[in-house]
Amino acid sequence: MAVTQDKVEVGPPKITRFEKARIVGARSLQISMGAPILIEVDNTLTSPIDIALRELGEGILPITIRRTLPDGTFQDIPLRWLMVS
Repeated sequence: MAVTQDKVEVGPPKITRFEKARIVGARSLQISMGAPILIEVDNTLTSPIDIALRELGEGILPITIRRTLPDGTFQDIPLRWLMVS
C-alpha cells in the first residue's frame, strides 16, 4: 500500500541526517564513476563529496525518498519537498 499525498505524511517534514548522508554518499560515488555533474563547478570544488553537497544544497537532484512505516505502508517523497530553507 502506498500513501500518496501532496505533503509529507510519513516522518519529519525535513530531510534527516541519515537521508542526507545516504544521498551525498550515493551521489558522490556516481560522480566519481563519471556521472555528469548537474552544477557549474569552479576551482574550489575538487572532491566528489563537495560537489554532491553543493548539488543537494541547491535542490537540483532528481531523487525521491521512500519512507516506510512498520505496517508496510510507505510514502514516496520528492527531495524538493524536504529541502526547507
